[in-house]
Amino acid sequence: MVFWKRLFSNSSDSVTSALNSNFKGEFLDIEGETNSQRRIFLSTERDINLYELEELCDAVGWARRPLRKVKQALNHSFLVVSMWEVEKNQRRLVGFARATSDHAFNATVWDVVVHPSCQNKGLGKALIKYMIHQLRNKDISNITLFADPQVIDFYRRLGFVLDPEGIKGMFWYPN
Repeated sequence: MVFWKRLFSNSSDSVTSALNSNFKGEFLDIEGETNSQRRIFLSTERDINLYELEELCDAVGWARRPLRKVKQALNHSFLVVSMWEVEKNQRRLVGFARATSDHAFNATVWDVVVHPSCQNKGLGKALIKYMIHQLRNKDISNITLFADPQVIDFYRRLGFVLDPEGIKGMFWYPN
């Protein structure tokens, strides 16, 4: 597994300068990565091309959702984080997550996705840690999420626990 660390954002290369002027966020350094032209950038900007997001979701096999509803979900989210692979002057959406919140105590993380070509490199971990950091900076103390069974261990390694007080969540779905 490749671990990551934050880079200083005062890099002088043109891609870094251009992205820093257009996005709020930060670059990550992928340890073991030999291609210095390839960088990963995390952003909290909400201006995400919905077709790129749909392609990312398709890549991991998620069911299609109406784009108008995806746009509405983004607009009503408390926090949106996107992860971009930047190589030369090209960028590609490789990760995404969002959170809803009551703006005081609680937030729930939704739609965590990392492109299959970028999985098992520490990028999902970086994405979740960045989400937690951003939420904690907004004084959110209770962070929850829903996880498919195959990724529960991933979230456990990041400090999430299953039903810590034995509380059973309940759901209502239309018939």
